[in-house]
Amino acid sequence: MRFATRFECRLGIQSVALSTCIGLISAAMPCAADERPNVLLIVSDDQGYNDLGMLGNGIITPTLDQIATEGTRLTSFYVSWPACTPSRGSLLTGRYPQRNGIYDMIRNEAPDYGYRYPAAEYDVSFERIGGMDVREILISDVLQQAGYQTALFGKWDLGTLKRFLPTSRGFDQFYGFANTGIDYYTHERYGVPSMFRDLGRTEEDRGVYCTDLFEREAMRFLRERDLSRPFFLYLPFNAPHSSSALDPKIRSSVQAPDAFKRMYPAVTSETRVVSKHKYAGENALVTSQEARQRDYRASVTCMDQAIGRILDQLRGENVLDNTIVIFLSDNGGGGGSDNHPLRGRKSQLWEGGVRVCCLVRWPDGKVPAGETNNAFLSSLEVFPSLVSAASLDPPEGLTLDGYDWWDTLRGDSESPRSTMFWQRRDHTAARIDHWKWLEMDARSRGLFDLNRDLGEKTDLSLSQPERLRSIQRQFSDWQQEMAAAEPRRPFRDF
Repeated sequence: MRFATRFECRLGIQSVALSTCIGLISAAMPCAADERPNVLLIVSDDQGYNDLGMLGNGIITPTLDQIATEGTRLTSFYVSWPACTPSRGSLLTGRYPQRNGIYDMIRNEAPDYGYRYPAAEYDVSFERIGGMDVREILISDVLQQAGYQTALFGKWDLGTLKRFLPTSRGFDQFYGFANTGIDYYTHERYGVPSMFRDLGRTEEDRGVYCTDLFEREAMRFLRERDLSRPFFLYLPFNAPHSSSALDPKIRSSVQAPDAFKRMYPAVTSETRVVSKHKYAGENALVTSQEARQRDYRASVTCMDQAIGRILDQLRGENVLDNTIVIFLSDNGGGGGSDNHPLRGRKSQLWEGGVRVCCLVRWPDGKVPAGETNNAFLSSLEVFPSLVSAASLDPPEGLTLDGYDWWDTLRGDSESPRSTMFWQRRDHTAARIDHWKWLEMDARSRGLFDLNRDLGEKTDLSLSQPERLRSIQRQFSDWQQEMAAAEPRRPFRDF
């Protein structure tokens, strides 16, 4: 069954008598809203593949473990790019970064070397003026037009100008930051105030830990929403991303509340001195590696608690089981994380950069509880799968690179995905069935059989030359398809 959209449900009142007889639906009321699932899409930032308490590495994540117990954990799930901005753009559009136009980061490089932008200069920098092409259709656009109440609380990362911000892209409400990272307490990015409410900057909550703020806003949204209509709540946390501050001691770790740090073993040393720092000069004071891992884990545990309270709210309303809960990391883990048994990390095309943890819970949609699913799937599947779950059709003429995954999650069919391609500047990779090829530099390249070598240790290029050439040909075909797609800003030359 396909439910009518909000616009299809709008009925003109032709007579008072007719209105009395058939009880016309109001202009704002979507058809059969009570039958459609709510959607809670949660994204963590730079969380490692192995960073779930249930996997036994010592991290404390009772809520995420419970989602896995009550839903399905995907173990062969990929994102489309090994770092923030393009990965999030693909998640919301269901399209490869090379197709939707966001195939690199929207950020300024000067703060990497200790430079603080004056306000006038920052206002014309790429981080300020760059954004996703306004012709792109986001899942929020589709669900909002279908009558869903939509909100985003957290990290946006797809443009800071008004035409790019979430409330211009299908979200009714937005509270969060629009660039790649902030200080968790000042809400500044390298000294620039970066928190927004809807279309305007705000410093109203300066000093409050941002994970607590995103939880607060999510709870407010849920309590104030119209219970007769479904909701789409997007919660892209910045935890456990490192802190975007100019102070090397803060920047070299992840900020976390002391109460959560105390949940982990004490460290022998909080700081260390490095002889040379790329922007702080000689003898810079930075966080020790031991303290960084503790801080990283503490920030994940704090996020886990926030997610737990949101789920408790939905459970108390008796709507949790008909709420699609999807949790994933936007890319592989960075400093302080655990990507075991994968090779590599964030920013790389090894499995540790692009294969991420993902959990899906939806009992009313018959997603199995307590299952581990090793099907080849990706974040490109989220857009078409949510459209399907809402009994909608994809927008006419829109080319999607993902597939409806529900039958695969239920165990009724194999994954429709057999290929995945990645390009990060001159770094390239492809997975074809269980074979993975990548080429980043002379020492980071090769062909790997992921069924036998998940850690990508044994290069089979010499023993499998025909297979290697076949994968490279398919990658070249994909590149040509992306180049022939209708061009999108901000990077394409057209």
